[in-house]
Amino acid sequence: MLADSDTRWKWGALTARRLAGAEGEGAVGGAAGDGPADVRLDGYLLRGRATPTPRQLDEVGVRADRLREVTAVEFLKEMERDRTAYDVLVLALVGGGVQAVLHGLAHAWGGNGHRPVVVTGYVGVVYEKLADGLLLRHGADVVLANSRQDAERFRAVYEGVGADASSVTEAALPFLGGAPYAPLDPYTVVFAAQPSVPDKRAERAYLLERLVRHARRHPEREVLLKLRSKPGEHTTHIEELPYQKLVKGMDTPPNFRLVYGHMGEVLDRTDLLVTVSSTAALEALHRRIPTAVLTDFGIREVHGNHHFIGSGCLASWDQLDAGYSPEPDPAWVARQGVCADGGYATAFDEARDRVAALTARAAAGGLPPLAPYYTRTTAPGYLPGILARHHLGPDGAPLPGARAADREPGPVRQAVRSAARGAYRHGVQRVAPVIRRMGEL
Repeated sequence: MLADSDTRWKWGALTARRLAGAEGEGAVGGAAGDGPADVRLDGYLLRGRATPTPRQLDEVGVRADRLREVTAVEFLKEMERDRTAYDVLVLALVGGGVQAVLHGLAHAWGGNGHRPVVVTGYVGVVYEKLADGLLLRHGADVVLANSRQDAERFRAVYEGVGADASSVTEAALPFLGGAPYAPLDPYTVVFAAQPSVPDKRAERAYLLERLVRHARRHPEREVLLKLRSKPGEHTTHIEELPYQKLVKGMDTPPNFRLVYGHMGEVLDRTDLLVTVSSTAALEALHRRIPTAVLTDFGIREVHGNHHFIGSGCLASWDQLDAGYSPEPDPAWVARQGVCADGGYATAFDEARDRVAALTARAAAGGLPPLAPYYTRTTAPGYLPGILARHHLGPDGAPLPGARAADREPGPVRQAVRSAARGAYRHGVQRVAPVIRRMGEL
């Protein structure tokens, strides 16, 4: 499994285990080798700005039998050399990364049908760049959809451009689970923060102020701000204005706290989950925890809360302050793959059956070459740039000078890399906002 961030590592590792037959709701937190005894999970982390730290990996709670950090070229060289070492390859990457690796694998494997089955998909709610993201994932043997609604949308996009849609396979988010909701004492409100939604300082400060105000208005409640990462860490999206920075200097009541940790463990003590559009809303709905998707900044595509139209979960802070508790619409929930009706045990049956059939074909040498929709013919002005970002040429071959060493970098290179990442994060979270404010003067 190849991943490029903490959230995609979580999705990819758990998806791999679900496809291999690991059962039990919320298969998170297990040691290497959990699930079927003969299944091995090898993890690769794609080197980049969002490469997860050891703390982030520990927080996700999914461990691999082997874990390495690699460049795209290093990974492709290993897959070329060990083409038959794996049955299934899960690509848990941003769309451009998936497309680059697909072309790289197509070049490395040629037309040889003895190869792994390639699986990809999305880590959560697909509320933006539907066509762009889907077409960048086209070419994998299996493109997982997390719900019936997504499966229908995905097939419509592929069929609409004349691309093969047979790869689209309905499943569910692999990290849903946990005990059904039971009221707790004290009543606990959790706001699930997102790194880039909203992205404006004023809007993030507003959400923080309303959360603190809610804590003051309800001193009998615990009010928690659930954060994805600690200062200096990156997730899938860049967080220029972390809430840890905004809360400094604020006078907060004793029943308000910042918390980290595994989302499932936080939901164990949650009576009301509040968010703008986080996938955590689906995790909460799966467990029948009251869930509110905020409308304070409107219902807008840029914030992703438009995805929850018809859910029954849309609400404002004013309504929540007054005691409102949203009631989800059962029909909407059923189409989102959250399986609140208890059907999660069979949610991956279709995907497992498809992967099993493909691996049988692969063993017989019968898998066709990988064939992404984007080629030098269909997207000559787009594809080469995507491949070049990963040091690949237009044909998917490594560019001259691309590093593909078979050894881990030495201590000097590791120190330089660490310093470079620190400088990048400082620029994103400190320098860039200052320059942006200066430009607005």
